[in-house]
Amino acid sequence: MGLFSFTQEIAMDLGTANTIIISNDKIVVDEPSVVALDRRTDKMIAVGEKAKMMYEKENPHIRTVRPLRDGVIADFNACEQMMRGLIKKVNTGHRLFSPSLRMVIGVPSGSTEVELRAVRDSAEHAGGRDVYLIFEPMAAAIGVGLDVQAPEGNMIVDIGGGSTEIAVISLGGIVTNSSIRIAGDDFTADIQEYMSRQHNVKVSERMAERIKIAVGAALTDLGNDAPEDYTVYGPNRITALPMEVPVGYQEIAHCLEKSIAKIETAVLNALENTPPELYADIVHNGIYLAGGGALLRGLDKRLTDKINIPFHIAEDPLHSVAKGTGIALKNIEKFPFLMR
Repeated sequence: MGLFSFTQEIAMDLGTANTIIISNDKIVVDEPSVVALDRRTDKMIAVGEKAKMMYEKENPHIRTVRPLRDGVIADFNACEQMMRGLIKKVNTGHRLFSPSLRMVIGVPSGSTEVELRAVRDSAEHAGGRDVYLIFEPMAAAIGVGLDVQAPEGNMIVDIGGGSTEIAVISLGGIVTNSSIRIAGDDFTADIQEYMSRQHNVKVSERMAERIKIAVGAALTDLGNDAPEDYTVYGPNRITALPMEVPVGYQEIAHCLEKSIAKIETAVLNALENTPPELYADIVHNGIYLAGGGALLRGLDKRLTDKINIPFHIAEDPLHSVAKGTGIALKNIEKFPFLMR
């Protein structure tokens, strides 16, 4: 980038669990949505991966914050500092000037006007000059490779960290959508609660997340794809003595049952509100799963069996929204559904 080229274009998937930034068609930042602040001055100490390493391990002078909850900004100041810190990682080569930014940011489709304004304000305070917003299911559909402007129905289910976005898309618009606040964070909380109730062992949010990644499942029978048991270490809830508990995927499938059932119901509700012609397209094309929740073992099979429509996991579910946001950034004039 030349000395007098002050505008930089970046696409951002501002997620509850991870924030991904794309610049020049490359993923340049893929870090946890966590920021560590000094309690005395409220200044940023660390952001992303470094801040996550401090999470749940702070001393009294440090507070680590996950600024987004349920897909929306819960702590405005922390979100602004986190965005600024992550954008700085993109601009490590800019020593003299901070370029003004043209940004496209993915937001949940169920966001209120107030929530959209909060994202836009945070982006502008973090250096955004020209800020566009795109609904996450639309971005996910573009990232999966669907032709969102075609006169046919496509359905996407994007299970992120804080919300699950379900949308039927046709002719460049969202025809029906459902945004529910049940997603990866709820799976993690379910595991924490289950370990405490069933095994009397205290586990942190980070440990519950590791259990989810190691043995998380949506079915109690995975056949040859079954993962090995995962050993959990933690203090006994009553005696505080150390415990070692092996956990299998079948246990976790049982403990996630209620949350997954809510996602199933939301998918069925979205299908119920879909016009018949588009419904026929969806039956023919199948339904696409994106987001980190799509990686839950057996989820595609469970949903296919329950709803009788094939579910396809996106090629790169974790980055589908970010990739779609990046494509939207390059085609701002062609995509009238971007919000300013």
